[in-house]
Amino acid sequence: MTPLSLFEDLISYYGPQNWWPVDVQYHRLHGTDPREEIVIGAVLTQATSWKNVEKALANLKAKGLLSFEGIMKTPLEELENLIKPSGYYKRKARLLKEVISFLKPVSKVESVSREELLSIKGIGPETADVILLYAGNRPEFVIDAYTKRIVKRVFNIEGDYEDLKEWFQRSLPEDVEIFKEFHALLDEHAKTFCRKRPLCDKCFLKCPYREVRYGGQVS
Repeated sequence: MTPLSLFEDLISYYGPQNWWPVDVQYHRLHGTDPREEIVIGAVLTQATSWKNVEKALANLKAKGLLSFEGIMKTPLEELENLIKPSGYYKRKARLLKEVISFLKPVSKVESVSREELLSIKGIGPETADVILLYAGNRPEFVIDAYTKRIVKRVFNIEGDYEDLKEWFQRSLPEDVEIFKEFHALLDEHAKTFCRKRPLCDKCFLKCPYREVRYGGQVS
């Protein structure tokens, strides 16, 4: 199996994930840019589940504040309360204001360098690459804990963030849409079958990890 064949197997099974999710109707109604929601979501999703992020985003939408302008004009304490479901809300509220101040106007995501994003305290490689890939449509593959788990089991490869990112980008066509879909598909597969306690007996992938566990006896 190769990374590209894994991608093909995953998209054949799950179908397109169309990630990153944004509320297009909301932005059309408010005259705001959907890319701003992606940047906001990228910060909020640090160290929490997407379900918690959705609650925080819903709070911002209910107040008509899901935009760069909305975040910047909201007093810090009020912003903390609105994004509280995402956890670490005091740190994230301050980080949101700093990131947004740096990226205004949002079209800057098309040209800002990865190094510039990483220079912002609180922005690590994963958050930077999410912003560049999904908001900026830039070919930067995103590595997260789900991806590391699957790569270890399917390919018996371990490494730090930059090593794994380079491995994926070397192994795949430089295609932004493939990068987006693959990242989302890996996350979906990790939640569905390749859990911490994997459901190898139900998984459709014929990977080495499954073969070792079941000796090829699982149909």
